[in-house]
Amino acid sequence: MNTLFLFSCLFFFMAIGMPVAICLGLSSLLTIAFFAHDSLASLSIKLYETSEHYTLLAIPFFILAGALMSTGGVARRMVDFAIAAVGHLRGGLAIASILACMLFAAVSGSSPATVVAVGSIVIAGMVRSGYSQPFAAGVICNSGTLGILIPPSIVMVVYAAVTEVSVGRMFMAGVIPGLLLGAMLAAAVHWRVRKLNIEPTPRAPLREVFSKFRESLWGLALLIIIMGGIYGGVFTPTEAAAVSAVYALFVAVFIYRDLKFKDLPEVFVEASRTTVMLMFIVANAMLFAHVLTTERIPQTIAEQIVAYGMEPWMFLLVVNVILLVAGNFMEPTGIILILAPIFFPIATQLGIDPIHLGIIMVVNMEIGMVTPPVGLNLFVTSGITGMSIMEVTHAALPWLMVLLAFLGLVTYIPEISLFLPDLLFN
Repeated sequence: MNTLFLFSCLFFFMAIGMPVAICLGLSSLLTIAFFAHDSLASLSIKLYETSEHYTLLAIPFFILAGALMSTGGVARRMVDFAIAAVGHLRGGLAIASILACMLFAAVSGSSPATVVAVGSIVIAGMVRSGYSQPFAAGVICNSGTLGILIPPSIVMVVYAAVTEVSVGRMFMAGVIPGLLLGAMLAAAVHWRVRKLNIEPTPRAPLREVFSKFRESLWGLALLIIIMGGIYGGVFTPTEAAAVSAVYALFVAVFIYRDLKFKDLPEVFVEASRTTVMLMFIVANAMLFAHVLTTERIPQTIAEQIVAYGMEPWMFLLVVNVILLVAGNFMEPTGIILILAPIFFPIATQLGIDPIHLGIIMVVNMEIGMVTPPVGLNLFVTSGITGMSIMEVTHAALPWLMVLLAFLGLVTYIPEISLFLPDLLFN
């Protein structure tokens, strides 16, 4: 009865348009008030305890680092390097855009930030070079999803905090899938451009390639600092986030000098807004997870699934279907926070690696970023191109097929996700 009441309240509040955080918190409060033995006074302590989770401290620092990198000229230099490196290939400008998304994803950890930072630079250039605006918008909208797959990823940090798996393993598990998805998108672009008769740009001299690489090196070095520091044992992932924020500030203000001291308050305020919004969702979702755990809802579902004899491949198929549907109506963090506590114990019972499950969930969240009605990348792309949401959705659809094919590979070939973490941590 309490389970039915909890989810009925959740879906009702979502149906009437309440914010996700309020839906999670209010449905949890009502369930506790009517069915649980916890006192309402203890909830404030519970909210505080969940919000001070050490792993979650990485979120505000990665958000701040991404904001500083987005406004500090890092994206423009990465785009210039990508164009110099692969712009001479057929479809080179579009492929360079994908490469730029991959590079910026590795320093921002955010999908919308990747779309804004790269798309605002390259889409107009692609149109001037003969690409149609829908083609350019579709490529950037889908390539921007790499922001939550290539480490460091804020969504991965949230998943690790909810399931208590290693952030380091999650980050490393995203490397090969991120490179593979980038390669698949580039191959699709190359194949499509062959039919459009768009001439490639002249090959850049090797000296220019090295020059552009040298200019972008300060931004690219952030990835080396983060990943090298974590796996070299210099600092934890949470400490790495703090280091990345300080480094991004140093590069933007003192090295590139694209960001002035007078601009910093605006950047800090914008990063703070995003942080407060996300942490409010996290706190309420942790309360929701607390109710789930107290009422043994995930364990009960897991026992029933095991009793029915469901195979792991069947469970993963169900997971993908649920996540793809949820991605049409909710943003990634909310989905992770609601469904990860339910899926995690079931996957453990069926022998599915939690890291593999995490990557599957992240890839589903990528697809949710480009599917209506609430796909955030669609709105961001619409904002920087002036196209309507329907036009952007139609433009993104062909490339979405690549993401769906990639989801199938990641789901049923776990070695794609687990090879690097197993190699490094075992």
